[in-house]
Amino acid sequence: MNVNAKNIVVTGGGNGVGRELVLQLLSKGAMVVAVDINPEALDETVQMAGKNPLLFTEVVDISNKEAVFAFAKNAIEKYGKIDGIINNAGIIQPFVELNDLEMARIERVMAINFYGTLYMVKAFLPHLLSRPEAHIVNVSSMGGFLPVPGQSVYGASKAAVKLLTEGLSSELKDTNVKVSVVIPGGIATDIKKNSSLASNESTDSSKAKMVLTPEKAAELIIKTMEKKKLRAYIGKDCNVMKFLYKVNSFIAMGMINKVMAANEH
Repeated sequence: MNVNAKNIVVTGGGNGVGRELVLQLLSKGAMVVAVDINPEALDETVQMAGKNPLLFTEVVDISNKEAVFAFAKNAIEKYGKIDGIINNAGIIQPFVELNDLEMARIERVMAINFYGTLYMVKAFLPHLLSRPEAHIVNVSSMGGFLPVPGQSVYGASKAAVKLLTEGLSSELKDTNVKVSVVIPGGIATDIKKNSSLASNESTDSSKAKMVLTPEKAAELIIKTMEKKKLRAYIGKDCNVMKFLYKVNSFIAMGMINKVMAANEH
C-alpha cells in the first residue's frame, strides 16, 4: 500500500521505532495518528515532527479493551477514514526465569503485546474492510520464534502476535485488507526503560553492528507495508538466527543461551 495520502495509526508513537515510524510516514505524505500511553512522549514526537499539521496524537492504553474500541470509534469519526494500522507498541519482561516471574508482570506483558494488538485489530478491522485499500502491520520479535532465556513470556506474547497475523492473513486473502508481520532482531531503543526495567547493557561495537537503529527498523517496517509482504525478518541477528534455527534448533538455542549468559541484564 502506498502510504502517501493515507491515514495511518501507529501505536507506541511516543518513542523509539514508533516515533521513527511516525516521522517517516509523515515524510512520505501520510496523515498519522500517533498513539501512546505517555502524553509527554507524544508531545516530544510532535516537536520533532515540526508540529506537522498531518500529525495527530491520542493518549490510549492499548491494554484496555474499552479504551481501544472507544478510540477506534472516535478516530474514524474524527479523521474520516483510517487506511492502515501499525501495531508497534510493546514491552519486555524482567530478565528472570518463568518460575521467578510475578504473575502481575506476566499479565502486563501479555496485555500489552498480545491483547493490545488484538484489540487494535478487532476495533479497526470492520472499518478497514470498508476501505478501497487497507493494511495491518503487527510487529512481532525474533523472540517469537527463538526461545530466549529469561524472556519466555515475552517470546510467547510475540509468537502469539505472529500466529495471529498469519491466521488473519489467510482469513482476509480475498479482501482489500493486506496483513504483514514484521519480525525484528535487536533494536537500539529504550524498551527496557519503557518497560520499567533497569538496563546495564554495554555498547559493544561488534554487537552494535548486528543491531538495527530505530530509523532503519522503521524504514523496513514501512517498506513491508508498501510491498504488501506477509512476513519480514529484519536485522542481521534475526536473519542469522532464523537460518541457524531452521538448520539446527538446538545449536541456535545453545548460541542464544551463551550470549545471554555472557551479558548482564
